[in-house]
Amino acid sequence: MKFIHSRENNAPYTVINVGDIKIGGGNFTVISGPCSIETREQMNLIAKSVKKSGAKILRGGAFKPRTSPYSFQGLGEEALLFLIETKERCNIPVITEIMNQTQLNLFDKVDIIQVGARNMQNFDLLKAVGKTNKPVLLKRGMANTIEELLMSAEYIMSEGNKNVILCERGIRTFEKASRNTLDLSAVAILKEKTHLPVFVDPSHASGINFLVAPLSKAAIAVGADGLMIETHNNPQAALCDGEQSLDLNEFEELMKDVKKRVEFEGMIL
Repeated sequence: MKFIHSRENNAPYTVINVGDIKIGGGNFTVISGPCSIETREQMNLIAKSVKKSGAKILRGGAFKPRTSPYSFQGLGEEALLFLIETKERCNIPVITEIMNQTQLNLFDKVDIIQVGARNMQNFDLLKAVGKTNKPVLLKRGMANTIEELLMSAEYIMSEGNKNVILCERGIRTFEKASRNTLDLSAVAILKEKTHLPVFVDPSHASGINFLVAPLSKAAIAVGADGLMIETHNNPQAALCDGEQSLDLNEFEELMKDVKKRVEFEGMIL
């Protein structure tokens, strides 16, 4: 059976347009922002800073799936309001995670819908976002195979939405030195098997601040089309995942290196 996601006979890679931004097809895109949206002022500060450093898309979590029911779950609809206000104020596209298909009506002004690792095989949700015309960033589940990731993408595309971005965010292994194990071979395999853009999330893959920069550089070298990096104005005080977030100065320094490496690889940032 021929799948929609398959890249056959050296077919060209898909380019996804988000406003004036082109994702895939030799373009390199950096998404950055906090794991969780905390305040209106925080989002405004971070958006201005990461945009100046070279990020093209702002991320921020409004609804947060957490392992413990007692952990911070996000500010919900209030956070979405802050995100959209920041989008309009700073003129930057935004991405945020959806939990279930009943929330779709809240995402009208969101530019990219993120389907997180825990929802990678939520097939009703995949079919629902497949009926929209919005780009979908689909994260690989922490214990899922590459084939399963591609079948999840197929669920979305079979409903008519061809604007899918795949994201490798680390898988669960026996290793305990980092939060997850970043499977960089998956990037090369996905680029061979599919025409879809492939991103890497080094923040969730490692869970450790100092690993984000080297893993980002490795992702560029192996052929990724973009990065999704968590940044925070004060990681030590973050309500969610501060230990894996870069502060704004660290992100600025990383982006200087990213620009050089992207140029070396012949891509456009």
